[in-house]
Amino acid sequence: MDYVIRVFVNPFDIPALAWDTLVRQQDAPSPFMQHAYLGALHASGSATPETGWTPQFVTLWQADVLVAACAFYIKAHSYGEYVFDWAWAKAYADHNLNYFPKGVAAVPFTPVPGSRLLAVDAHARKALLESMLQVCQKQDLSSLHLLFTSPNDREACNAQGLLQRQTVQFHWRNADKMEAMPFVDFDSFLASLSQEKRKKIRQERRRVAEANVQFRTVQGTDIRTQDWDFFYQCYERTYLEHGNAPYLSRTFFQSMQDHMPENWVLFIAERAQQPIACSLIAVQGLGTPNAVAYGRYWGALERVDCLHFEACYYQPLNWCIANRVDCFEGGAQGEHKMARALMPVATYSAHWLAHPAFSDAVERFLERETAGVDNYLDHLAERSPFKHQEPQ
Repeated sequence: MDYVIRVFVNPFDIPALAWDTLVRQQDAPSPFMQHAYLGALHASGSATPETGWTPQFVTLWQADVLVAACAFYIKAHSYGEYVFDWAWAKAYADHNLNYFPKGVAAVPFTPVPGSRLLAVDAHARKALLESMLQVCQKQDLSSLHLLFTSPNDREACNAQGLLQRQTVQFHWRNADKMEAMPFVDFDSFLASLSQEKRKKIRQERRRVAEANVQFRTVQGTDIRTQDWDFFYQCYERTYLEHGNAPYLSRTFFQSMQDHMPENWVLFIAERAQQPIACSLIAVQGLGTPNAVAYGRYWGALERVDCLHFEACYYQPLNWCIANRVDCFEGGAQGEHKMARALMPVATYSAHWLAHPAFSDAVERFLERETAGVDNYLDHLAERSPFKHQEPQ
Protein backbone atom coordinates (compact mmCIF):
# COMPACT_ATOMS: atom_id res chain seq x y z
CA MET A 1 0.00 0.00 0.00
CA ASP A 2 3.09 2.24 -0.23
CA TYR A 3 3.03 3.30 3.43
CA VAL A 4 5.74 5.55 4.81
CA ILE A 5 6.63 4.71 8.42
CA ARG A 6 7.59 7.57 10.72
CA VAL A 7 8.47 7.28 14.40
CA PHE A 8 8.08 10.34 16.62
CA VAL A 9 9.73 10.92 19.98
CA ASN A 10 7.57 13.98 20.65
CA PRO A 11 3.78 13.69 20.18
CA PHE A 12 3.59 17.41 19.40
CA ASP A 13 5.44 16.72 16.13
CA ILE A 14 2.34 14.83 14.95
CA PRO A 15 -0.47 17.10 13.67
CA ALA A 16 -3.21 17.12 16.30
CA LEU A 17 -6.04 17.30 13.76
CA ALA A 18 -4.76 14.26 11.87
CA TRP A 19 -4.33 12.26 15.08
CA ASP A 20 -7.76 13.14 16.49
CA THR A 21 -9.43 12.42 13.14
CA LEU A 22 -8.05 8.89 13.38
CA VAL A 23 -9.25 8.54 16.98
CA ARG A 24 -12.83 9.43 15.99
CA GLN A 25 -12.84 6.69 13.34
CA GLN A 26 -12.06 3.85 15.78
CA ASP A 27 -14.34 1.23 17.26
CA ALA A 28 -13.56 2.33 20.84
CA PRO A 29 -12.48 6.01 20.94
CA SER A 30 -11.78 7.60 24.31
CA PRO A 31 -10.70 11.03 25.53
CA PHE A 32 -7.48 9.45 26.78
CA MET A 33 -6.28 8.78 23.24
CA GLN A 34 -6.82 12.36 22.14
CA HIS A 35 -3.76 14.30 21.08
CA ALA A 36 -4.22 16.87 23.86
CA TYR A 37 -4.30 14.17 26.57
CA LEU A 38 -1.20 12.33 25.34
CA GLY A 39 0.56 15.61 24.69
CA ALA A 40 -0.19 16.82 28.22
CA LEU A 41 1.35 13.64 29.66
CA HIS A 42 4.51 14.46 27.71
CA ALA A 43 4.66 18.23 28.22
CA SER A 44 3.95 18.01 31.98
CA GLY A 45 6.82 15.58 32.51
CA SER A 46 4.44 12.84 33.64
CA ALA A 47 5.25 10.32 30.87
CA THR A 48 8.77 11.02 29.60
CA PRO A 49 12.10 9.19 29.40
CA GLU A 50 12.93 10.61 32.83
CA THR A 51 9.93 8.79 34.34
CA GLY A 52 10.59 5.58 32.40
CA TRP A 53 8.21 6.25 29.48
CA THR A 54 10.18 6.92 26.27
CA PRO A 55 7.78 7.92 23.46
CA GLN A 56 8.24 6.16 20.11
CA PHE A 57 4.93 6.99 18.46
CA VAL A 58 4.71 4.81 15.35
CA THR A 59 2.78 6.29 12.42
CA LEU A 60 1.96 5.25 8.85
CA TRP A 61 1.44 7.80 6.08
CA GLN A 62 0.24 7.80 2.50
CA ALA A 63 1.62 10.99 0.98
CA ASP A 64 0.72 13.59 3.63
CA VAL A 65 -2.26 11.66 5.05
CA LEU A 66 -1.96 9.92 8.41
CA VAL A 67 -3.55 6.48 7.98
CA ALA A 68 -2.40 4.68 11.13
CA ALA A 69 -0.81 5.59 14.45
CA CYS A 70 -0.07 4.20 17.89
CA ALA A 71 0.93 5.74 21.22
CA PHE A 72 3.94 3.49 21.79
CA TYR A 73 6.47 3.73 24.61
CA ILE A 74 9.73 2.02 25.49
CA LYS A 75 9.49 1.17 29.17
CA ALA A 76 12.20 0.78 31.78
CA HIS A 77 9.73 -0.59 34.37
CA SER A 78 6.14 -1.82 34.68
CA TYR A 79 4.65 0.95 36.83
CA GLY A 80 1.52 2.77 35.71
CA GLU A 81 0.28 -0.01 33.42
CA TYR A 82 -2.30 -1.99 35.49
CA VAL A 83 -1.72 -5.21 33.55
CA PHE A 84 0.76 -6.89 35.84
CA ASP A 85 3.80 -8.65 34.42
CA TRP A 86 6.11 -8.52 37.45
CA ALA A 87 6.34 -12.32 37.49
CA TRP A 88 7.44 -12.34 33.86
CA ALA A 89 10.17 -9.80 34.61
CA LYS A 90 11.32 -11.87 37.60
CA ALA A 91 11.48 -15.02 35.46
CA TYR A 92 13.71 -13.22 32.97
CA ALA A 93 15.96 -11.99 35.79
CA ASP A 94 16.15 -15.49 37.27
CA HIS A 95 17.56 -16.66 33.94
CA ASN A 96 19.99 -13.74 33.67
CA LEU A 97 17.98 -12.17 30.85
CA ASN A 98 16.82 -8.55 30.49
CA TYR A 99 13.07 -8.01 30.45
CA PHE A 100 13.58 -4.25 30.27
CA PRO A 101 13.47 -2.31 28.09
CA LYS A 102 10.16 -3.47 26.66
CA GLY A 103 7.59 -1.93 24.30
CA VAL A 104 4.14 -0.85 25.50
CA ALA A 105 1.17 0.46 23.52
CA ALA A 106 -0.99 2.07 26.18
CA VAL A 107 -2.18 5.29 27.73
CA PRO A 108 0.16 5.89 30.67
CA PHE A 109 -1.44 5.58 34.12
CA THR A 110 -4.88 4.98 32.57
CA PRO A 111 -6.48 1.51 32.83
CA VAL A 112 -9.30 2.28 30.42
CA PRO A 113 -10.22 -0.01 27.49
CA GLY A 114 -10.06 1.64 24.08
CA SER A 115 -8.52 1.60 20.63
CA ARG A 116 -4.75 1.33 20.62
CA LEU A 117 -4.05 0.66 16.93
CA LEU A 118 -5.52 3.74 15.30
CA ALA A 119 -6.09 3.05 11.62
CA VAL A 120 -8.34 3.94 8.70
CA ASP A 121 -8.99 0.26 7.91
CA ALA A 122 -7.97 -3.30 8.78
CA HIS A 123 -5.13 -3.35 6.25
CA ALA A 124 -3.53 -0.23 7.71
CA ARG A 125 -4.01 -1.63 11.21
CA LYS A 126 -2.18 -4.83 10.21
CA ALA A 127 0.66 -2.84 8.68
CA LEU A 128 0.88 -0.66 11.81
CA LEU A 129 1.23 -3.68 14.08
CA GLU A 130 3.87 -5.18 11.80
CA SER A 131 5.77 -1.88 11.94
CA MET A 132 5.64 -1.86 15.73
CA LEU A 133 7.05 -5.37 15.87
CA GLN A 134 9.86 -4.25 13.56
CA VAL A 135 10.62 -1.35 15.89
CA CYS A 136 10.80 -3.78 18.83
CA GLN A 137 13.17 -6.09 16.96
CA LYS A 138 15.43 -3.31 15.69
CA GLN A 139 15.73 -1.80 19.17
CA ASP A 140 16.26 -5.22 20.77
CA LEU A 141 13.23 -4.94 23.05
CA SER A 142 12.26 -8.03 24.99
CA SER A 143 8.57 -7.76 24.22
CA LEU A 144 5.56 -5.78 23.01
CA HIS A 145 2.44 -5.27 25.14
CA LEU A 146 -0.83 -3.70 23.94
CA LEU A 147 -2.92 -2.90 27.00
CA PHE A 148 -6.71 -2.56 27.37
CA THR A 149 -7.37 -3.20 23.70
CA SER A 150 -10.51 -2.84 21.58
CA PRO A 151 -12.15 -5.62 19.50
CA ASN A 152 -10.47 -4.36 16.31
CA ASP A 153 -7.11 -4.36 18.08
CA ARG A 154 -7.63 -7.92 19.24
CA GLU A 155 -8.52 -9.08 15.74
CA ALA A 156 -5.31 -7.59 14.35
CA CYS A 157 -3.22 -9.05 17.20
CA ASN A 158 -4.74 -12.50 16.77
CA ALA A 159 -3.90 -12.43 13.07
CA GLN A 160 -0.26 -11.73 13.98
CA GLY A 161 -0.14 -14.48 16.57
CA LEU A 162 0.16 -12.30 19.66
CA LEU A 163 -0.82 -13.86 22.97
CA GLN A 164 -4.11 -12.68 24.45
CA ARG A 165 -4.65 -11.99 28.15
CA GLN A 166 -7.78 -11.24 30.18
CA THR A 167 -8.25 -9.15 33.29
CA VAL A 168 -11.40 -8.02 35.09
CA GLN A 169 -12.91 -4.60 35.63
CA PHE A 170 -16.28 -3.45 36.98
CA HIS A 171 -18.63 -1.33 34.85
CA TRP A 172 -22.14 0.01 35.47
CA ARG A 173 -24.75 0.08 32.72
CA ASN A 174 -27.59 2.57 32.63
CA ALA A 175 -30.24 -0.04 31.90
CA ASP A 176 -33.18 -1.40 33.83
CA LYS A 177 -33.15 -4.97 32.59
CA MET A 178 -36.77 -5.52 33.64
CA GLU A 179 -37.96 -2.47 31.71
CA ALA A 180 -35.35 -2.67 28.92
CA MET A 181 -34.74 1.07 29.15
CA PRO A 182 -32.46 3.54 30.94
CA PHE A 183 -33.12 4.40 34.56
CA VAL A 184 -35.42 7.38 35.09
CA ASP A 185 -33.73 8.55 38.29
CA PHE A 186 -31.61 7.24 41.16
CA ASP A 187 -34.66 5.76 42.88
CA SER A 188 -35.51 3.71 39.81
CA PHE A 189 -31.93 2.45 39.80
CA LEU A 190 -32.25 1.45 43.46
CA ALA A 191 -35.52 -0.29 42.70
CA SER A 192 -33.68 -2.63 40.34
CA LEU A 193 -31.46 -3.91 43.17
CA SER A 194 -32.09 -6.56 45.77
CA GLN A 195 -33.54 -5.39 49.06
CA GLU A 196 -30.23 -6.00 50.85
CA LYS A 197 -28.18 -3.90 48.40
CA ARG A 198 -30.85 -1.20 48.20
CA LYS A 199 -30.92 -0.89 52.01
CA LYS A 200 -27.11 -0.78 52.22
CA ILE A 201 -26.81 2.04 49.68
CA ARG A 202 -29.50 4.09 51.42
CA GLN A 203 -27.74 3.63 54.76
CA GLU A 204 -24.40 4.73 53.30
CA ARG A 205 -25.92 7.82 51.70
CA ARG A 206 -27.75 8.66 54.92
CA ARG A 207 -24.49 8.62 56.89
CA VAL A 208 -22.97 11.19 54.55
CA ALA A 209 -26.07 13.39 54.72
CA GLU A 210 -26.19 13.14 58.53
CA ALA A 211 -22.57 14.34 58.59
CA ASN A 212 -23.88 17.57 56.98
CA VAL A 213 -21.99 16.97 53.73
CA GLN A 214 -23.44 18.33 50.51
CA PHE A 215 -22.12 17.98 46.99
CA ARG A 216 -21.56 20.55 44.28
CA THR A 217 -21.20 19.28 40.70
CA VAL A 218 -19.22 21.32 38.17
CA GLN A 219 -18.65 20.40 34.57
CA GLY A 220 -16.52 21.51 31.62
CA THR A 221 -15.57 25.17 31.53
CA ASP A 222 -17.52 25.74 34.77
CA ILE A 223 -14.69 23.99 36.64
CA ARG A 224 -12.74 26.99 37.90
CA THR A 225 -9.00 27.13 38.53
CA GLN A 226 -9.61 27.09 42.28
CA ASP A 227 -11.69 23.92 41.83
CA TRP A 228 -8.84 22.26 39.94
CA ASP A 229 -6.44 23.44 42.66
CA PHE A 230 -8.60 21.85 45.36
CA PHE A 231 -8.95 18.68 43.32
CA TYR A 232 -5.18 18.39 42.98
CA GLN A 233 -4.72 18.90 46.70
CA CYS A 234 -7.03 15.92 47.30
CA TYR A 235 -5.52 13.84 44.50
CA GLU A 236 -1.98 14.39 45.74
CA ARG A 237 -2.95 13.58 49.31
CA THR A 238 -4.43 10.21 48.26
CA TYR A 239 -1.10 9.16 46.78
CA LEU A 240 1.00 10.51 49.62
CA GLU A 241 -1.13 8.67 52.20
CA HIS A 242 -0.14 5.46 50.43
CA GLY A 243 3.54 6.43 50.46
CA ASN A 244 3.80 7.30 46.76
CA ALA A 245 4.27 10.45 44.73
CA PRO A 246 1.38 11.12 42.30
CA TYR A 247 1.86 10.05 38.70
CA LEU A 248 0.34 13.25 37.30
CA SER A 249 1.44 16.81 37.99
CA ARG A 250 -0.66 19.92 38.53
CA THR A 251 0.63 21.10 35.16
CA PHE A 252 -1.02 18.09 33.52
CA PHE A 253 -4.42 18.99 34.94
CA GLN A 254 -3.92 22.60 33.90
CA SER A 255 -3.64 21.28 30.34
CA MET A 256 -6.95 19.46 30.83
CA GLN A 257 -8.57 22.72 31.93
CA ASP A 258 -7.04 24.59 29.00
CA HIS A 259 -7.50 22.07 26.18
CA MET A 260 -10.05 19.39 27.17
CA PRO A 261 -12.46 20.99 29.67
CA GLU A 262 -15.52 19.42 28.02
CA ASN A 263 -14.31 15.94 29.00
CA TRP A 264 -14.36 16.43 32.78
CA VAL A 265 -16.90 16.50 35.62
CA LEU A 266 -15.95 17.27 39.23
CA PHE A 267 -17.99 16.35 42.32
CA ILE A 268 -17.00 18.50 45.31
CA ALA A 269 -18.06 17.54 48.83
CA GLU A 270 -18.61 20.51 51.14
CA ARG A 271 -19.37 20.91 54.84
CA ALA A 272 -20.21 24.29 56.30
CA GLN A 273 -19.56 25.67 52.80
CA GLN A 274 -15.97 24.44 52.91
CA PRO A 275 -14.71 21.81 50.44
CA ILE A 276 -13.51 18.61 52.12
CA ALA A 277 -13.32 16.02 49.32
CA CYS A 278 -13.89 15.52 45.61
CA SER A 279 -13.93 13.01 42.79
CA LEU A 280 -13.18 13.51 39.10
CA ILE A 281 -14.67 11.63 36.16
CA ALA A 282 -14.01 11.85 32.44
CA VAL A 283 -16.73 11.65 29.79
CA GLN A 284 -16.84 10.58 26.15
CA GLY A 285 -19.65 11.21 23.65
CA LEU A 286 -21.91 13.12 26.03
CA GLY A 287 -25.29 13.65 24.35
CA THR A 288 -24.96 10.53 22.17
CA PRO A 289 -26.57 7.09 22.75
CA ASN A 290 -23.20 5.50 23.60
CA ALA A 291 -21.87 8.07 26.06
CA VAL A 292 -19.35 6.72 28.58
CA ALA A 293 -18.13 8.09 31.91
CA TYR A 294 -14.86 7.01 33.48
CA GLY A 295 -14.19 7.10 37.20
CA ARG A 296 -10.69 8.51 37.57
CA TYR A 297 -9.49 10.11 40.82
CA TRP A 298 -10.66 11.05 44.28
CA GLY A 299 -9.31 12.43 47.53
CA ALA A 300 -10.43 13.79 50.89
CA LEU A 301 -9.06 16.18 53.48
CA GLU A 302 -11.39 14.90 56.22
CA ARG A 303 -12.58 11.45 57.27
CA VAL A 304 -16.32 10.98 56.89
CA ASP A 305 -17.97 7.56 57.04
CA CYS A 306 -19.00 6.32 53.56
CA LEU A 307 -17.84 9.53 51.86
CA HIS A 308 -15.73 7.56 49.39
CA PHE A 309 -18.78 5.61 48.18
CA GLU A 310 -20.84 8.77 47.81
CA ALA A 311 -18.14 10.70 45.97
CA CYS A 312 -16.91 7.92 43.69
CA TYR A 313 -20.11 5.99 42.95
CA TYR A 314 -23.43 7.48 44.00
CA GLN A 315 -22.81 11.05 42.85
CA PRO A 316 -21.36 9.93 39.47
CA LEU A 317 -24.13 7.35 38.93
CA ASN A 318 -26.80 9.91 39.72
CA TRP A 319 -25.15 12.28 37.25
CA CYS A 320 -24.94 9.55 34.60
CA ILE A 321 -28.66 8.79 34.97
CA ALA A 322 -29.58 12.47 34.70
CA ASN A 323 -27.39 12.93 31.62
CA ARG A 324 -28.34 9.67 29.87
CA VAL A 325 -24.83 8.26 30.02
CA ASP A 326 -24.87 4.62 28.91
CA CYS A 327 -21.88 3.27 30.85
CA PHE A 328 -19.79 4.16 33.89
CA GLU A 329 -16.40 2.47 34.06
CA GLY A 330 -15.16 2.13 37.60
CA GLY A 331 -11.49 1.58 36.84
CA ALA A 332 -9.16 -1.24 37.77
CA GLN A 333 -10.08 -4.04 40.17
CA GLY A 334 -12.37 -3.91 43.20
CA GLU A 335 -15.04 -6.53 43.93
CA HIS A 336 -16.62 -4.09 46.39
CA LYS A 337 -17.94 -2.20 43.35
CA MET A 338 -20.48 -4.96 42.74
CA ALA A 339 -22.38 -3.83 45.85
CA ARG A 340 -22.86 -0.54 43.96
CA ALA A 341 -24.10 -2.41 40.82
CA LEU A 342 -20.86 -2.19 38.85
CA MET A 343 -20.71 -5.59 37.20
CA PRO A 344 -17.62 -7.59 36.15
CA VAL A 345 -16.46 -7.41 32.54
CA ALA A 346 -13.41 -8.86 30.84
CA THR A 347 -10.72 -6.51 29.59
CA TYR A 348 -7.96 -7.60 27.25
CA SER A 349 -4.31 -7.14 26.41
CA ALA A 350 -2.03 -8.64 23.74
CA HIS A 351 1.60 -9.69 24.12
CA TRP A 352 4.58 -10.61 21.95
CA LEU A 353 7.81 -11.91 23.46
CA ALA A 354 10.97 -12.10 21.40
CA HIS A 355 12.47 -15.05 23.28
CA PRO A 356 10.83 -18.23 21.87
CA ALA A 357 11.12 -20.30 25.05
CA PHE A 358 9.68 -17.55 27.23
CA SER A 359 6.93 -16.95 24.69
CA ASP A 360 5.96 -20.62 24.93
CA ALA A 361 6.06 -20.51 28.73
CA VAL A 362 3.91 -17.38 28.90
CA GLU A 363 1.44 -18.91 26.44
CA ARG A 364 0.99 -21.93 28.73
CA PHE A 365 0.63 -19.62 31.73
CA LEU A 366 -2.02 -17.55 29.96
CA GLU A 367 -4.04 -20.64 29.11
CA ARG A 368 -4.29 -21.45 32.82
CA GLU A 369 -4.84 -17.84 33.82
CA THR A 370 -7.61 -17.35 31.25
CA ALA A 371 -9.44 -20.42 32.53
CA GLY A 372 -9.16 -18.99 36.03
CA VAL A 373 -10.47 -15.58 34.94
CA ASP A 374 -13.43 -17.21 33.17
CA ASN A 375 -14.28 -19.15 36.33
CA TYR A 376 -13.90 -15.98 38.38
CA LEU A 377 -16.32 -14.11 36.09
CA ASP A 378 -18.84 -16.94 36.36
CA HIS A 379 -18.52 -16.89 40.15
CA LEU A 380 -19.04 -13.12 40.30
CA ALA A 381 -22.08 -13.33 38.02
CA GLU A 382 -23.75 -15.55 40.62
CA ARG A 383 -23.47 -12.70 43.13
CA SER A 384 -25.46 -10.19 41.09
CA PRO A 385 -26.91 -7.33 43.16
CA PHE A 386 -29.99 -7.07 40.93
CA LYS A 387 -33.24 -8.37 42.41
CA HIS A 388 -34.60 -10.00 39.25
CA GLN A 389 -31.54 -12.22 39.13
CA GLU A 390 -31.94 -13.56 42.65
CA PRO A 391 -32.75 -17.28 43.04
CA GLN A 392 -36.49 -17.95 43.21
